[in-house]
Amino acid sequence: MDKKLTDAYLNAEELVLKKNTKIVLISDCHRGIGNWGDNLFNNQNLYFAALSYYYDKNFIYIELGDGDELWENRSEEDIISTHSYAFWLMSKFYESKRLYMLYGNHDIVKRNPSFAREHFNTFYDESLKKQVALLPDIRIREALVLRIANTNHKILLVHGHQADYFNDTLWRLARFLVRYLWRPFELIGVKDPTSASKNYNKKEKVENHLINWTKKHNKMLIAGHTHRPSFPAVGEPLYFNDGSCVHPRCITSIEIENQSITLVKWSVKTRPDRTLYVERTPLEGPVPLKNFFSP
Repeated sequence: MDKKLTDAYLNAEELVLKKNTKIVLISDCHRGIGNWGDNLFNNQNLYFAALSYYYDKNFIYIELGDGDELWENRSEEDIISTHSYAFWLMSKFYESKRLYMLYGNHDIVKRNPSFAREHFNTFYDESLKKQVALLPDIRIREALVLRIANTNHKILLVHGHQADYFNDTLWRLARFLVRYLWRPFELIGVKDPTSASKNYNKKEKVENHLINWTKKHNKMLIAGHTHRPSFPAVGEPLYFNDGSCVHPRCITSIEIENQSITLVKWSVKTRPDRTLYVERTPLEGPVPLKNFFSP
């Protein structure tokens, strides 16, 4: 597991994090096909509101894996059709060169370049009655590395399944169990014990592997996978987690702006006149990134 994370780090493209660079990290959307198994469906308006905010504020959107639920569902086209509003906005990020996508275990098939070419180059626009550009020639990566400008301080961005043997090395078996065994039970409320997000002991084990990697290599790491947000205090191991988009009644993200890092929650709130609105709430930070690194 250490080697998998290290290899991901060594082979990753490097992005320079300048003073004016703004990045939002979101993972584990698990976009589905609109049925009871679509874990994003209840939070789809929150997700679109958050993406709209980040697009208008000129953020780079980095999706840290498991964007699409391709273990339970076979058709990427059905997912794109169901969540067309989100993919339309992602195409706007992509047009402005502000979109990066990583794959996770539930959408690991995206690591094959032919998958991206087949499913993301175009989509059928019902209003125009023709194929239009979506994410043409997008490269879907395993990892990215952020380097703080004018320093040697680096941050590894991965989904996090690399620290989960069953959901990484044995992902085909895990997908089979989810697709043919646990998915029908999920529809009636039974939790999937293979999932790091739903099994507490498994979650702890995966997080410990990720934490140990940061300690051994003295690197900062930002991941998803476990669905549990993490924001360490200065002096603690440099493991961050952006949470997920499938929490009950909220989604979470990590923002990097002015070379500072913030954990954020998006949720629906009620005004005194009983109208609803979407609220962005910082949960932790902002904390300057340089505070986490030794001089």
